[in-house]
Amino acid sequence: MKYRDFPAANRKVSTLGMGCMRMPTTNEEGHPIDRPESIRLIRHLIDGGVTYIDTAYPYHNGESEGLVGEALKDGYRERVTLATKLPVWLVEKHEDMEQFLDTQLKRLDVDYVDVYLAHGLNGKRFDTIRELGLFDFMDEMVKKGKIRYPGFSFHDEFDVFKRIVDSYDWKVAQVQMNLLDEFHQATMEGVRYAANKGIRIVVMEPVRGGSLVKTVPNEIRELYESAVPGRSAAEWAFRWLCNHPQVATVLSGLTSVEQVKDNLRIFDTVEPDCMSKEELELIDKVRDAYNSRIKAGCTGCAYCMPCPMGVDIPGSFSAWNNASLYGGLEKGNADYKRLEEAGKAPTQCVECGACMQVCPQHLEIPELLKKVTADLK
Repeated sequence: MKYRDFPAANRKVSTLGMGCMRMPTTNEEGHPIDRPESIRLIRHLIDGGVTYIDTAYPYHNGESEGLVGEALKDGYRERVTLATKLPVWLVEKHEDMEQFLDTQLKRLDVDYVDVYLAHGLNGKRFDTIRELGLFDFMDEMVKKGKIRYPGFSFHDEFDVFKRIVDSYDWKVAQVQMNLLDEFHQATMEGVRYAANKGIRIVVMEPVRGGSLVKTVPNEIRELYESAVPGRSAAEWAFRWLCNHPQVATVLSGLTSVEQVKDNLRIFDTVEPDCMSKEELELIDKVRDAYNSRIKAGCTGCAYCMPCPMGVDIPGSFSAWNNASLYGGLEKGNADYKRLEEAGKAPTQCVECGACMQVCPQHLEIPELLKKVTADLK
């Protein structure tokens, strides 16, 4: 296992971190966590050298934190950097923040957490939680010893990310990053910007929720195989991330011992600048190949919403693009059916043109919506 500084030179974390959002579940109603198997996986990872464990208040319908606390008994807590998150969307007043943290500490059965992140910040959520005194809360919790390193997790665009980074003395930022998102959301430029200010970067969605590894289109599989025969799509994705020295740890959501063993093998070999010039050029070709499969150049900005007829325009394009990107026509059909059931399908469109007047990408939205229906219905 390789390790990197976090958040200061006298502390290290494993480059592989355990994300506890997708733990093994049972077949019982509601799919509760399979506690024995999940505890076994977490401890197997820690025994294999993993020192970063990430959970959050809502994961697994509120079960994740309690499960993690149970897994960290018997001396395992002392071996890891433990992170959880403040559910900012549930905070109504300043006092709520410490109450949530105390609930989480009780669930985890710990006196403190190492990393406490304002969860899922975008521009609107940040402005709201800042007005409620987020920074004073973080400072006070550090003084009380309930948290060590304040941070935030993020889902928005670069300019918002930069604004949040500049607003406070953050120690950690958790961002969505993978080989397709280099220029999306926080962007790799944003990662470098934050890292240059001393903020340690934790990566989530390294394989886009599994989409980059579950169904790899044939032309992309052939590109990988032509460069390094036998190297999996997962290893390419992880190596590309770890090639960047700004990345401290990469969260992987693991659900089986086989995945754990494979991840431990991969992260035993990855270091900054571990990829050759030729390999990086290969990643550019892979990204181009994926991008060529995009059907609609929708960025999800939602300026077109609400649609007067109730069409979920970004959702429709997302289902269409994902089906093409990852070869998941079956899932695309299922996504389309959900849109129909919710009364938000593209067939609701009456071609009023209101969406086209505000679309920053100048998309021919009504015509594209017809194509969504033709491909997915």
